[in-house]
Amino acid sequence: MPMLSYSKILAQSPTFLPLPLISPKTTRSNWSVRFSDRPSASALKSTVTKRRMSASSIKSTTPNLSNGIEAIPLGFEDELDRFVDVANKLADAAGAVIRTYFRESFVILDKDDLSPVTIADRAAEESMVSIILENFPSHAIFGEENGWSGKDKSADYVWVLDPIDGTKSFITGKPLFGTLIALLHKGKPILGIIDQPVLRERWLGVTGRKTTLNGKELSTRTCAKLSQSYLYTTSPHMFSGDAEEAFSRVRSKVKVPLYGCDCYAYALLASGFVDLVIESGLKPYDFLSLIPVIEGAGGAITDWSGHPLYWEASSDSQVTSFNVVAAGDKQLHQLALDTLQWQ
Repeated sequence: MPMLSYSKILAQSPTFLPLPLISPKTTRSNWSVRFSDRPSASALKSTVTKRRMSASSIKSTTPNLSNGIEAIPLGFEDELDRFVDVANKLADAAGAVIRTYFRESFVILDKDDLSPVTIADRAAEESMVSIILENFPSHAIFGEENGWSGKDKSADYVWVLDPIDGTKSFITGKPLFGTLIALLHKGKPILGIIDQPVLRERWLGVTGRKTTLNGKELSTRTCAKLSQSYLYTTSPHMFSGDAEEAFSRVRSKVKVPLYGCDCYAYALLASGFVDLVIESGLKPYDFLSLIPVIEGAGGAITDWSGHPLYWEASSDSQVTSFNVVAAGDKQLHQLALDTLQWQ
């Protein structure tokens, strides 16, 4: 298929199989004290002091912090490994459902906002929900198709799911849609997956770690000028009124404006093939998973005013719309914000 061949050219690791993935771990040698040699009380006190000093300075010594990657909190890495393992199982399960329906005949329904939904969307989300409930019964879930699911009105851990981001691409046979999976801890995305189940490509972003594509670390590319940048947006029809004027100011200054990739454009940005993505009217399940992926690759992603993207998920949460700008180069990100002039 031509589209498959083109994606293989773009992908940094197009034939890496099988999934799930294994992400590199940050060493914990500076976080623990070894008691096997049974040191004296005075020596132990000195060692503990040194270890505390090392832990307190880790923010300045951990690799990739200059790219905005935060240090992993003490004792949190083992939890992250389990979250990653389950997140990969979610993507595997959703992908198995989606591939069954891709380029097949099925009924297409319109939701209240007139956006399309298919049996694949709903079945894929249900498959992910069942895995989360089995592994983390205390966690809550917010899915695009079924909204909030949880024992209480709020939870420290919330999974935010978009089974098919780019349903229009899916129903027209274009394999540039994706499954989006985010895990929030107290409102902050600590894990994000962009999974393209047809092309077998999976971008994984985890707090404190470098973003990977099919297990291989990647990074955004340097591009500090709008005039040299490649810009993606899903459609020019996303914008209206002041937002359309703001987007047009940026589009007129970039080297190449491109359209039509949905979440896949952000994945290409994380891989270093695209420089800028600007979109309007995104819902939380459209962008929360993108944050760890973009930031873990060295890029920046905010709203149009430069504020961090944040959404408090709970049973009472309203699904509002956000304007999103992502860039592989932080200088370019600032230039885009200056050109958008969004208040």
